[in-house]
Amino acid sequence: MKITIIGTGYVGLVTGACLAEQGNDVLCFDIDEHKIDILNSGGMPLHEPGLAEIVDRNRATGRMVFSSDAGASVAHGDIQFIAVGTPPDEDGSADLKYVLAAARNIGKRMTGFKVIVNKSTVPVGTAEKVHEAIQEQLAIRGSRPGFSVVSNPEFLKEGAAVEDFMRPDRIIVGCDQTPEGMRARDMMKMLYAPFNRNHDRMLWMDVRSAEFTKYAANAMLATRISFMNELAVLADKVNVDIEEVRRGIGSDPRIGYSFLYAGCGYGGSCFPKDLQALKQTANSYDLDLQILRAVEAVNDSQKHLLGRRIVERFGGDLSSRHFAVWGLAFKPDTDDMREAPSRVLLRDLLQRGASIAVYDPVAMAEARRVLDIDFADEPEVLARIHFCSHPMEALQNADALAIVTEWKAFRSPDFETVKRQLKEPIIFDGRNLFEPDAMVNAGFEYVGIGRSRQTASASLRGPRGHAY
Repeated sequence: MKITIIGTGYVGLVTGACLAEQGNDVLCFDIDEHKIDILNSGGMPLHEPGLAEIVDRNRATGRMVFSSDAGASVAHGDIQFIAVGTPPDEDGSADLKYVLAAARNIGKRMTGFKVIVNKSTVPVGTAEKVHEAIQEQLAIRGSRPGFSVVSNPEFLKEGAAVEDFMRPDRIIVGCDQTPEGMRARDMMKMLYAPFNRNHDRMLWMDVRSAEFTKYAANAMLATRISFMNELAVLADKVNVDIEEVRRGIGSDPRIGYSFLYAGCGYGGSCFPKDLQALKQTANSYDLDLQILRAVEAVNDSQKHLLGRRIVERFGGDLSSRHFAVWGLAFKPDTDDMREAPSRVLLRDLLQRGASIAVYDPVAMAEARRVLDIDFADEPEVLARIHFCSHPMEALQNADALAIVTEWKAFRSPDFETVKRQLKEPIIFDGRNLFEPDAMVNAGFEYVGIGRSRQTASASLRGPRGHAY
């Protein structure tokens, strides 16, 4: 099938590559000519495990091409995927200007039947707006080619997106019941047939329900994370190990284990933005989603937790202190720094005068770019961030190590070398990578998230006898 992908960001590039891998003829369109140049020259504008290999393979066979020619993009695909950004507007709602611009471009140029697929995460009712935008352009032209707008939300985890697309647990498609909608359904069924060989993963529903399902899924996952993070704070107060609690409740099949790991908060481009958009949708109907407000509040507080723990240990004035931070991306196997908890920790420490050495296996270049923006008006503060090329380099003469991202490369370090490099053997583990008792036995003062830190650091007490 001939497929056009509008937008070569995270969702668009993964979608295009995986569909090309199944033998489709894919054209990826973007108005960003620099990004298209990167892709045409063999480069990749983002990091996602396994994606570069698929893009290279299908670019070489000609099944995947990249273009900034708007006319060519509309002419190419019988199915047009809109996979552009939907950034938050000033009021928190999803900004649909890029989605509607893509729709108008299709309406200006289409000459035959098209299926327009909203792959971007969009609020309920967006398909209707896309339909209106295309219809307006066709009316201006006096043209009447048929088309249908469907919703096909993505459920891709950064760091595992290729696997998620190639082996989906469900494929949700929202279509209307018009003749055009039924024709679109047949085409979408054909497109996704290679992903349904073992059993049918297609879930068909009306368009609005499909749009809503994406937001509902992300809201549920974010709620589970914040729920465990809030319990972890209480667990530290009552001397309970939240990891044992996780195993206990996760064994209940009604609950399960996914997204129950306590940590220093979630980030990324999806959860924060989608919760805001869902709340704003509710506000437009005079509804207050109280649970989601609480989810956001807990997450905002959790991002400051490591900073608070460090201040508890070293005091409020950190001007004579130097810390090491391992992990900058919001999650492992990506270079995505959007809403990353590391950015909050760095600001919390830097505002108190600390200097910081940072390391991330993949996100160093993106971190430099983002932090340059974060501290654009504070160059003297930015100068206290030292970017390191090796995790052990970041530890040299640091008063403590803070771990913010659970990269596999951090799970089994040479702890003797870690102790030698640090001024004091202190680890603030924002992702609970290590077992508290093992760390104490190895001679570390260890502070996890909800890991019974009173017990874990019982042998290392402060000047007033408080356990840190």
